Amino acid sequence: MAGTSRAEATGRVIGVDVGGTFTDLVLTDPATGRVRLAKVPSTLDNQARGVMNAVTVAEADLTTVDLIVHGTTTTTNAVLERKLARTGLITTAGFRDVLELGRRTRPQAYGMKGSFTPLIPRDLRLEVPERMDAQGRVVTALDEDALRAAAAQLLEAGCVSVVVHFLHAYANNAHELRAGEILAEVWPNDHVTLGHALLSESREFERGVTAAVNASVQPLLERYVSRLTGELEAGGYGGDLLVMNGNGGMVSARTVSREAAKTVMSGPASGVMAAAFTGRAAGLENLLTYDMGGTSTDVALIRDAQPAVSNEIEVEYAMPIHVPMVDVRTVGAGGGSIAKVNAAGLLEVGPESAGATPGPVCYGRGGTRPTISDANLLLGRLDPGKLASVEGGVTLEDVRRVFAAELGDPLGLTPEEAAEAVIRLANVKMSGAIRMVSLSLGADPRDFALFAFGGAGPLHACALARELGVPKVLVPARPGITNALGCVVADLRHDFVTTLNRPLDALPMDDLAAVLRAQEAEGRALIERETVPLSEVRAVFSLDMQFMGQTHLLRVPLDGAEITAEALLARFEEVYFNRFRVRLETIRAAVVNANCSVIGTRQPLDLTILLDPAERRTSLAEAQRGTRSVCFEGQWHDTPLYWRDHLPTGAVVPGPAIVEQMDTTLLIPPGDRAEADAMGNLIVHIGGAA
Repeated sequence: MAGTSRAEATGRVIGVDVGGTFTDLVLTDPATGRVRLAKVPSTLDNQARGVMNAVTVAEADLTTVDLIVHGTTTTTNAVLERKLARTGLITTAGFRDVLELGRRTRPQAYGMKGSFTPLIPRDLRLEVPERMDAQGRVVTALDEDALRAAAAQLLEAGCVSVVVHFLHAYANNAHELRAGEILAEVWPNDHVTLGHALLSESREFERGVTAAVNASVQPLLERYVSRLTGELEAGGYGGDLLVMNGNGGMVSARTVSREAAKTVMSGPASGVMAAAFTGRAAGLENLLTYDMGGTSTDVALIRDAQPAVSNEIEVEYAMPIHVPMVDVRTVGAGGGSIAKVNAAGLLEVGPESAGATPGPVCYGRGGTRPTISDANLLLGRLDPGKLASVEGGVTLEDVRRVFAAELGDPLGLTPEEAAEAVIRLANVKMSGAIRMVSLSLGADPRDFALFAFGGAGPLHACALARELGVPKVLVPARPGITNALGCVVADLRHDFVTTLNRPLDALPMDDLAAVLRAQEAEGRALIERETVPLSEVRAVFSLDMQFMGQTHLLRVPLDGAEITAEALLARFEEVYFNRFRVRLETIRAAVVNANCSVIGTRQPLDLTILLDPAERRTSLAEAQRGTRSVCFEGQWHDTPLYWRDHLPTGAVVPGPAIVEQMDTTLLIPPGDRAEADAMGNLIVHIGGAA
């Protein structure tokens, strides 16, 4: 178990998440039963400044805060924007181009077009004599002089980070370990990534790219974390800073940069963890999470209150990062997504976004192109009265003129009809992403509830649920700061993957059990070092398996399963049948990877503190703040408007209705109804859903 920490004294915890547009912060204080919230613009040139601004806005006294947990986009943005540290690669002779070989895929599904640029340019990829075979036997000894010469050449070329990626290091890591010892003598910093240490996997392309990502972002993350911890300490903070990993767990800022690649998708993962926690508390453990922001929409699947975690995430074409991460899929549809009529005369929505500046037309910051947010405004779903206070003094008629000129006239539609078309097309894109994380994994959306969050998610959630046949929508108390909340409730977690790559009938079960025991022991030792109070530490085991000759892997859980070849084969065949509805009883099964996740469960958070009970009214009528004409399916309805914080516990809100709050707006169409539970969640029952 973890040792004693200051969190045992007051329990004050800060969760802070840096997004592309806003930095969100939530401070929980169990002693008073209250929370403090902050939402400030992100400072992408220096994210630490945005974090400290949020601390100031929340009026948080850092001397009394016991724990800060941080979700960051530092590594994600660096990879996607290719703003990386100069990195070199030392590899096996003859395999200099392993980062470009890739798999038999194309950047574009149709047509021979598209391009790919490897993370490390060819002149910084050097070869040295060494070779292991696939069984781990030495074929060519490591040329240590050649390794030293390669390191010197990379340093002369200005590299600040280096990757060692030898061909079969997963089978025998001796040469990579020796290379690490030599580099420790000659490389001027700790930015040395040994491929097998990060990912012990047989596929050399995926292993190499993952190691290259790690090395390329390691200096950036270390610099950022060092800057942030320094500013927090200067502000009086004396506790530990934990950083969210992409797997939904947390690690100490002291060690996070060693495996920097694991922080990719940190921000989206924190939102999924908050969804799992909230859903479990609300009695809805099977969820499809739907996070719609200003630029994009992230979706994920949660089954039995456990988010789906994958070792095969590809953040963009030919960019596989094969470390365990929450399986989040992204589409380019957000509130700022631009709608246009293409050269074929067809309506398109996204992926191009107006961003925060100039933003949608209704922001008044100079935006001139129609967006999803503008469409919602035209249809009465957002408050047109707030246009009087925007920066540029934009009016509703200004937005109508833009829709008429850009969309309505070319399509032969009125501005409002064009707005409806924009919303409908955006919903099709987002529902497709939700199908991708459900149906493609053998899950029926009708067996799940939709967890809607993000600034724009609740506006579209009910329409998506109806499209997918989802019976319920769960809208948490604070949808706009859900990612920051995820930092508060997430557990400590360490994931381990060991490649075995053996036919099941040729794998000694004692060897498999020994690998799993070693993984668990290492994970428990790592968690012991953290100074965070935990209620329990548990280990979850699984195997990645396939039929011989196949490429892709299936995750086979081992919880409660007997470790015998017969039991494992039966479990794998069950998983395979559930996914593909076919049995291949004459083909041998193989165990590719053994996996272990060691999880330290944090102390639970009382979700009722997210809404101030003093704000609640005694009746639904008292929570109503007026009516507005809103368009649903081409028909305009006089629609009641409610303020979320004023809704009484147990209130039933029939559609059509709009529920507004500080960070989002919930749209309840005719035929649907919302119920407020004791924790402040709104559960929307979709009329006519299966």
